[in-house]
Amino acid sequence: MLAVRSGMAYLPWRDPCEATRLLRYALHRKGFTHTYQSNGNGMSVLSVSAELTVWCKNGSFVWNEDGLVATHPSDDPAGAASLIQRHYRNQGRSSAPVATSDEDEEGSSWLPH
Repeated sequence: MLAVRSGMAYLPWRDPCEATRLLRYALHRKGFTHTYQSNGNGMSVLSVSAELTVWCKNGSFVWNEDGLVATHPSDDPAGAASLIQRHYRNQGRSSAPVATSDEDEEGSSWLPH
């Protein structure tokens, strides 16, 4: 359980476990239903598929895509889920669901690996 000072609002994305749980739920709504979450040492890990693992630490979701490190703020799990879904759709993977909406990608960044 995350310790919160009295009188301070609980912000789930400050807790990597909770932020990853929200990402997992967002991905489930997009059709990624076989995920596995593990938590510990101030970070959380979500296995989405054999090719994709998402880490949540220091206020960001982090994953690798085609040799690049993708990051997205952990306060926007729905946005991260949309980016993950778009990557799968753009790669033409038959197991990936089709995107249902165009959500804003603001706040995401792509860094060379």
